[in-house]
Amino acid sequence: MRHALILVLCLAMTPLAAQQTGTPEDIEEGVDLLSEGARRLLRGLMGEVEPQMQEMAEALKEWNFNGIGIDDLGQYHPPEKLPNGDIIIRRKTPLDVPMDDEIEI
Repeated sequence: MRHALILVLCLAMTPLAAQQTGTPEDIEEGVDLLSEGARRLLRGLMGEVEPQMQEMAEALKEWNFNGIGIDDLGQYHPPEKLPNGDIIIRRKTPLDVPMDDEIEI
């Protein structure tokens, strides 16, 4: 009787084992749907953020770097924070100091 019960259980489970979890085409279609959803989400976010980015770009164009002594941002390294909390911005090439004929002692 015990062997018959085990045989019935094994035969009942064989259709479950024979079922496939998904064909490669189904998996590929799922990946395509996920990528399309992500694309739509990012496009929607860009549509919401774009006006603020345009405003920020205009504000940065109007900002006067000459008033603070910076003529071209490309001539400077990124800001560094020192251990004491100071923030410095180093030049990539030091300024040329005009040399006079006289030497100060």
